[in-house]
Amino acid sequence: MKEARVQVKIPLVPRPGIQGPEKDSALDAEKDKPAPAKKRSSSLQKTKIWKAVVQNAPAQMPVDSRPEENRVRPGDKLAGDTEYLEHTEHARHEASERIHIPIIELDRFRKVKQRRMRAFGRRRWGHKQGRWRPAAAVSALLILALTIPVILVWPRSADQVKPLPTPAGMSSGIQSKHPSPVPAVPVTYPEPNVRVYLSATGTTIKLPLETYVTGVVAAEMPAEFKLEALKAQAIAARTFIVRRLEANDTSGVPSGTADVMDTVNHQVFIPPDQVKADWTRLGKAKEWEKLQQAVRESRDAVMTYQGRAITASFFSTSNGYTENAEDVWGSVVPYLKSVDSPWDKQLAPGFTETVTMKRSEILQKLKLDAVPVNAGKSGSWMKVLSTTKGHRIKEMQIAGETFSGPEVRKLLGLRSSQFSWKTEGDEVQITTYGYGHGVGMSQWGANGMAQEGHTATQILKHYYTGISFGQASKMLASKQGK
Repeated sequence: MKEARVQVKIPLVPRPGIQGPEKDSALDAEKDKPAPAKKRSSSLQKTKIWKAVVQNAPAQMPVDSRPEENRVRPGDKLAGDTEYLEHTEHARHEASERIHIPIIELDRFRKVKQRRMRAFGRRRWGHKQGRWRPAAAVSALLILALTIPVILVWPRSADQVKPLPTPAGMSSGIQSKHPSPVPAVPVTYPEPNVRVYLSATGTTIKLPLETYVTGVVAAEMPAEFKLEALKAQAIAARTFIVRRLEANDTSGVPSGTADVMDTVNHQVFIPPDQVKADWTRLGKAKEWEKLQQAVRESRDAVMTYQGRAITASFFSTSNGYTENAEDVWGSVVPYLKSVDSPWDKQLAPGFTETVTMKRSEILQKLKLDAVPVNAGKSGSWMKVLSTTKGHRIKEMQIAGETFSGPEVRKLLGLRSSQFSWKTEGDEVQITTYGYGHGVGMSQWGANGMAQEGHTATQILKHYYTGISFGQASKMLASKQGK
């Protein structure tokens, strides 16, 4: 189906005083037209005169602006009025045909308009429209993120700016831009006192805690040991006595009026004045200074477990391992567990020791009557039944009787509960490995760790499982008046 097209003629009237291309085209069209035939001379002359007036007159000129002699007045009768009117109408028709009237087809105009609008849209926005939208969104979010905090912290008119405090000793007119904070004052507690029972004289002395620790370290560990080992020993000795003071434990003291004895039953102690005098006489002034340094640098520190001071047991030399507390004392202690201690075998001069005993002497010390005849002939009157995690004898059988390893060690006076033996006739040669009960810290092992560069804290955390550290004077603050 063909599209219906509508043609509209729109007259374009030239503005006054402006002759555009429309007038030129109309004049050219007029020149090409043939002249009309059979015109009357008088009427034709009038028509030409009027035509020229109309063409040269502006579009807005009124018709009555003709010359006075040619103007038609009311009531005038001109010759040939009918012909004049016909020629006048014909002149007007010819003048209207001279005006260029362009023909515009609306359907084509619509298509051109659509193409121009699409082209305009592409030039304005184009395919880059999708690029600026994310950038604009990010920019808007960034502006909001920067603006909202400023709005929130913007000072209100009702808010008053507080002046900075004036430091002490400074006039009110001069204030510090950055006042220094007041340093926190550490809380100090009085040093506790310890009552020590001297077994040699049967008397009790009272002295400060750190002085007591100095006497214990001097008696328990060789002064030639490394400083970090001496510090570990000082913390262990301090922890041992703090635990007794916390619990008001006076067990093992003959009179019951002291906190601790000066023997191996508790901790060996030598009065510091005596130690200083003896070491100075022996030329060990440097060792004395190092001992005091170890106590000073570990001052007031104790080992704790769940907020309480621990049982800080220690011994001289391990057999390569420490012991579980339950294998020696029968009760489980969570921080006294078996750990490796390989340094003792390398350093300790008394790592092994061999003693010789007669069979009768062994039976006497174990309170046994005699060895069974069949056992004596087979030579199996002594045998090990089980061992501990620390590689010591847990249970053994001697002459048909069962004993624990620590019990045999104690009754026979051996250095360790790990031992081996060899029988030659009536004699028995017993070789021990290590020295001491084996629970807690090995002193020679601590010195070996210190030689490798370990600190006192690292040494103690190796031998005491899962411990922490606390402040002795704070823990004993309630006993300051004792």
